[in-house]
Amino acid sequence: MGLFGKRRTREERAAEIAGKVAGGKGFYGRTTRAFLGGEDFAKVQQSIGAHNSAVHARQLLAMGAPTLPAVVVSITDTGKLVNFDPIVDLVLQPSGTDTERIALQTIVSKLRIPRTGDQVLLIADPARPGGYLYAGDGETT
Repeated sequence: MGLFGKRRTREERAAEIAGKVAGGKGFYGRTTRAFLGGEDFAKVQQSIGAHNSAVHARQLLAMGAPTLPAVVVSITDTGKLVNFDPIVDLVLQPSGTDTERIALQTIVSKLRIPRTGDQVLLIADPARPGGYLYAGDGETT
């Protein structure tokens, strides 16, 4: 423990700031909202949300959560980037089932952008029953 309390890593501090920005809370959140305006602030919130869902999906994969294979029906670029990786709108059809198609907005690696017809993996989102998170194509780069 440091002189002024618990010492946090740089990543923990960055995650805390990103959470405040996304929520519009604290100095960083209020300042960002004031300078950007409503429409652009909503875009920032969507980008941070996509990043957080990608991080959450990687954590669930590491813990061994079951995956669901799906086929990419369509992919559309949103024009937004997070760490130079694109955020895309995906429409997916779960493999081997006649369930409805799943629409997601997620971040994908610019090195492994899925194409229409590719098989990808989904993970059930524990925070949203009935919702899914994009888990990539099962390959590691």
